[in-house]
Amino acid sequence: MKRAVLLLFALAALAQAQEPATITIRKGDTTSVALKALGGGDGAAATKVLQNDLDLSALFSITPPERASYVISGNANGGSLEGQVVDQRGSVVLQKTYSGGTRAAVHHFADDIVETLTGKKGIASSKIAFVATRTGRKEIYTADYDGANVRQLTNDGSISVAPALSADGTKLAYTGYQSGYADIYLVDLASGARNRIIKFPGTNSGASFSPDGDRIACTLSKDGNPELYIIGANGSGARRLTKTAGVESSPTWSPDGSQIIYSSDDRGGPQLFKIGAGGGSGQPISTGYNYCTEPSWSPDGRKVAFTVRTGGFSIAVKDLQGGATQLLTAGEDPVFGADSRHVIFSNGSSLILLDTQNGRQVPIVTGLGKVTEPAWSL
Repeated sequence: MKRAVLLLFALAALAQAQEPATITIRKGDTTSVALKALGGGDGAAATKVLQNDLDLSALFSITPPERASYVISGNANGGSLEGQVVDQRGSVVLQKTYSGGTRAAVHHFADDIVETLTGKKGIASSKIAFVATRTGRKEIYTADYDGANVRQLTNDGSISVAPALSADGTKLAYTGYQSGYADIYLVDLASGARNRIIKFPGTNSGASFSPDGDRIACTLSKDGNPELYIIGANGSGARRLTKTAGVESSPTWSPDGSQIIYSSDDRGGPQLFKIGAGGGSGQPISTGYNYCTEPSWSPDGRKVAFTVRTGGFSIAVKDLQGGATQLLTAGEDPVFGADSRHVIFSNGSSLILLDTQNGRQVPIVTGLGKVTEPAWSL
């Protein structure tokens, strides 16, 4: 009888983990906009991208011009875009010219629309990185936030994992085994230049950029046990943060760079802890779960997303102010976007863009074998 009761509790927990949270979206939660078809030679393609950006933001409802609070229009030609937004009275609230290619121009226009009309941070112009096994090996890939423009970054032919993007999207760090050991490499995404910046004896893994991009938090075993360290982004000045009998991993920085949340199994199953970037002792974060890994601190500082194991693996978000933890859906490796609303996670074969407020899931990367470990610029 006791085993039967335990089985029922386990099945209930698994069902809860795999069932997305449901939140009612009120009419007042979105801003009504009308999107006129963009003119110019690239207008049709640009319109499609812009409509998708506005839709994925979940901040707008597309309505006819006569019922819209704002009307969006513009022209796209030769990789540039002239965008405009006017209000109901015809007053211009946003007018700007963008360049750098049609998709990039539209993404920047979309983010400016979000910021101008809602005061929030947009995600359209951000970049992602991830691990995929399309070649039969684990290699690093990059893409736009919506999964377009996928590009294989590494061709190491060994194991390349744990990508991390700097906030501005200009640098990528990852763990590579080309030398036969786990070392951390730094890639300048504009030039393609790559350097092995952290190569201490033992394991060097799990890089995470500080918000200003000047420091990297990572796991090193150079002193025997896998511990957290902070190192300059050029690989200099390693400073140890933790000293436990467990394994510390997956550091994620607070928005102001003063604290780090990480996972540690020092007390048994992996749990989340918080420590000052200047040092001190790690303080446990109560989540209500016995297995918590891969934390991602939201850019607004209010939440942390992470992976929990409740039969299978699921995505959870903890409110760092109110204390509540919410299970959202089955999956692993969550990472917050710049809006602190969306996360990208892996379900094994795909990357999924998840709206943590309404539960909407949109597959963005598929068909590349096993796809894991997403990273996201701001």
